[in-house]
Amino acid sequence: MIPLPLARIAEITSGALSGMADPRAVVRGPVVIDSRAVEPGSLFVAIKGARVDGHDYAAHAIRAGAVAVLAARPVEAPAVIVPDTAAALAELAAAQVRTLSNVTVIGVTGSAGKTSTKDLLARLTARIGATIAPQGSFNNELGHPLTVLRADLDTRFMVLELAARNIGHIKELTRIAPPQIGVVLNVGTAHLGVFGGKEAIAKAKGELVESLPRSGVAVLNADDPLVRGMATRTEARITFYGRGESASIRAEGVVVDARGRASFTLRTPSGAAHVSLQLYGEHAVENALAAAAAGYELGLPVATIAEELSEATPRSRWRMEVTERADGVTVVNDAYNANPDSMKAAFSAFEVLGRGRRRFAVIAALRELGEEGPALNAELGRLAGGAGLAGLVVAGPDAEPVLAGAHAAAQASAAQPPAGWQGPDGAPPGAPAYPGQPGHGQPGYGQPTRIVHVPDAEAAARELAAWLRPGDAVLIKGPRAMGLERTAELVLGGATQ
Repeated sequence: MIPLPLARIAEITSGALSGMADPRAVVRGPVVIDSRAVEPGSLFVAIKGARVDGHDYAAHAIRAGAVAVLAARPVEAPAVIVPDTAAALAELAAAQVRTLSNVTVIGVTGSAGKTSTKDLLARLTARIGATIAPQGSFNNELGHPLTVLRADLDTRFMVLELAARNIGHIKELTRIAPPQIGVVLNVGTAHLGVFGGKEAIAKAKGELVESLPRSGVAVLNADDPLVRGMATRTEARITFYGRGESASIRAEGVVVDARGRASFTLRTPSGAAHVSLQLYGEHAVENALAAAAAGYELGLPVATIAEELSEATPRSRWRMEVTERADGVTVVNDAYNANPDSMKAAFSAFEVLGRGRRRFAVIAALRELGEEGPALNAELGRLAGGAGLAGLVVAGPDAEPVLAGAHAAAQASAAQPPAGWQGPDGAPPGAPAYPGQPGHGQPGYGQPTRIVHVPDAEAAARELAAWLRPGDAVLIKGPRAMGLERTAELVLGGATQ
């Protein structure tokens, strides 16, 4: 953070000093909203949440070394009193950006893949200069300004992740930190119930493109029609990425190895280079291309981009984290969040990664899907039930559509003999599998996936403990509210994830 005296913070936020606050006292440390993260020199911002009121921790923050508290009411501590602490935090961040004339702001948005793309792009920009990027998914009205306020006079790049839960949210985030480059990944079904349709989601995501100056660059996914259509919403230069010939930055010859990791030729207007991703899932190709396109616009050589993409490993937690237990059980922890599109991508990657092994999955009903929620959750159930799993655990509330879809798909898969299947001793299709025959004890023709419903993440781990054997593989994925990373933690022996 750029050091600021309390008098200047009060001026920026239209606040008033209180509690014997010294106007000359200087905030030099991080701006935080969690009193446990306070360091000497910090500014603690008291946020009143649904369950916890930060004002109750003001004195603790001061004891931990905070210079003052940004508060909405008087507290027993030196403070800057403002009408709305979240709004004041945004103004403080916007003022900071205005002082950083040498910073290039890059915004990344989309329905899926924001965090992974942001992590890849921050790795690329770090090759050019000091880079600030969100920790995990700090992408909303609180996380965004907190990230911006980590910048200082040495910062050259801010790679910012922009999320939206309604029209106007991204517009406000771009007001705080106006971007020179905007990257739009996709328009999917996340928060469908909040927005009411994909067209409304596209309108919200396109606010990033609309915020760009004429001298800026919009990096758009040529393979997503709703994203491609955003080219008409800006006067900035357009760079398309994707897999088709119309994309100037594209992937050619994509190959996925036995562990589900993709390699491809990165083709650009100035040359090509080979990329071998260490990230899991073919969907990582699109994220890598988006980062590559922005890096290319910044002047990075193609060989450097390919090198960095090939060396990148996951930076943010609970996103396709693949861990091997000592007994050979593979745990794929993709539990940070989920929507219909990311669920399909995860199951596609898991099918490759778990090929030739007994596979299990833990999922939960998706949320914020509005009137389409029951149908989309039934579709999720059919996806999981028809995936050839040995066992499926559905955790948490509102699971009925998922369970119904899963049971229907599992029964249909069990009744459908594989191509070229023959029963015992060459018996015709229709005969059951017997002990000692190929496929016995595994899902498939005549033996549907075992499906159970449990109340929570801990119960899911207990269920898996009774099922898993050495060499098995398990995918764990669900909405943020379910906290299924706890399931992964327990399956891995309680180790912190």
